[in-house]
Amino acid sequence: MAVHSEGVGVKAPSRTPRGRVPGGAGGGNTTTPSPPAPRPRRGGRGTPLAAVLVPYLLVTPAVVAGLVLLGYPLVRNLMLSFQDLGARQLIMRTTEWAGFANYSRLLGDAEFWSVVGRSFGFTAVNVALIMLVGTLVGILLNSLGRAMRLVLSLALVAAWAMPVVASATVFRWLFDTQFGLANWVMRTLGFDGYEQHNWFETGASTLAIVTLLVVWGSVPFVALNMYAGLTTVGTELYEAARVDGASNWRIFRSVILPVMRPFFLITTFLEVIWVFKAFTQIYALNAGGPDGASATLPVYAYIQGGAQQQYGVAAAISVLTILILLVAMSFYFRLILKQEEEL
Repeated sequence: MAVHSEGVGVKAPSRTPRGRVPGGAGGGNTTTPSPPAPRPRRGGRGTPLAAVLVPYLLVTPAVVAGLVLLGYPLVRNLMLSFQDLGARQLIMRTTEWAGFANYSRLLGDAEFWSVVGRSFGFTAVNVALIMLVGTLVGILLNSLGRAMRLVLSLALVAAWAMPVVASATVFRWLFDTQFGLANWVMRTLGFDGYEQHNWFETGASTLAIVTLLVVWGSVPFVALNMYAGLTTVGTELYEAARVDGASNWRIFRSVILPVMRPFFLITTFLEVIWVFKAFTQIYALNAGGPDGASATLPVYAYIQGGAQQQYGVAAAISVLTILILLVAMSFYFRLILKQEEEL
């Protein structure tokens, strides 16, 4: 009897929400199932209806802000891409619809496809370098002592926090024709022809300097996230690999890479988007020059719209840029969705 009463005292709270057993603890009907709790009234506080509505109410401000700040410019830009909009139309305040003329002109222009190819090549080189250097620096952070890790982390945060225009100005000074540090280093090392050498003379050399700037500014994001991810990898995995005689490369390939696979997918996805739409670094260094030889799609759209006042063509370039980026990123979208299903 005593055992039976103890059982009631422990199990009763889980059977009824109010923690009371019908009939009392010493009654004979202690094993009678508790009656179901009364269902809350519809529309009251804490009811299922409120539980369903609350998430929608919370996300509504973000959706409205997104539609106003992002949706309206996209729709407006799409409308401009079907118009013949230049300086004359702006002065006369007229709207001249051009249909698909802007798109036909771009798709049949060899210069546009040259810019598209240059944008893909620039993105591929930059993302590869960012992921490689960022991963190595992240592993270095994980292996350093506390003091040196703090120093390196502060340096990475400082590089990450520097404004893009300021860093572009510094790089412009470093590669200055007359007083640049790069020319002085090359002359000091004994290389000829670097007396007032113009590093921005060709599109290839300009994009090489832009690549240094973009990689320098993006490595901190990858390195710090890589270090944060490595802290979640158990030390027993490293110890087991060491006991089996695995080399550092084998540990990275067989231990770190499988565990950090979601990190690499998401980070690569974000870096591709960020580098593909890079504008400030390219324009601040050489404005896409010389003669547009270093212009990628965002810079090319700005040149068409701002310098040549062909706003309809510029809008069409931006629309095509979004479509190209969506198609190029569909592979990563599929991987991310597949990964979410596995989780």
